Amino acid sequence: MNLNDLSSLMERRQDGGRSFERFRTDPALANLRWPDDVLRDFLFDHGDHGPFVNDYGHLELSAITWTLETIPTADFHTMPTGESEAGLIEHFAQHPVHWVTVRPPQVGRRWEDHGTWLRPPLLIDRRLLGPSDSGLQVVEGRTRVGVLRGRQREGLYVASHHRAWVGRP
Repeated sequence: MNLNDLSSLMERRQDGGRSFERFRTDPALANLRWPDDVLRDFLFDHGDHGPFVNDYGHLELSAITWTLETIPTADFHTMPTGESEAGLIEHFAQHPVHWVTVRPPQVGRRWEDHGTWLRPPLLIDRRLLGPSDSGLQVVEGRTRVGVLRGRQREGLYVASHHRAWVGRP
């Protein structure tokens, strides 16, 4: 099953104003066994977003296993995102303070107190994208990763490790 196979579910979500609670219980998603955070960010929020579908629409969703992992800060400095939104992480990195201040206050407090994000982003093992690829790629959370890069460049407090959902084969 890939994103195209879920197009009717995405349409029902849009047309009926379907809540995430109703969305997550749809029988089409039963075999995925993905954590709610991943279902929400990957499918509910982005599953019909054009650039996202261009980059990840071909993935065999049932072949991805998601785990919450701790990733060193240094790994995020060269981590790409999908081709359709290349450069977006660096766009956010140019003004990290701005991108935090336009979020709810608890986001800023988390950065100041803990040097990390409030919600873990989604990363994917690049071998899922192509057998010769390696490393991790930012699937969702480009703003958070950009803020991380920008804060570090500006000498603001950044933790040495960060939690992220990682999808692996």
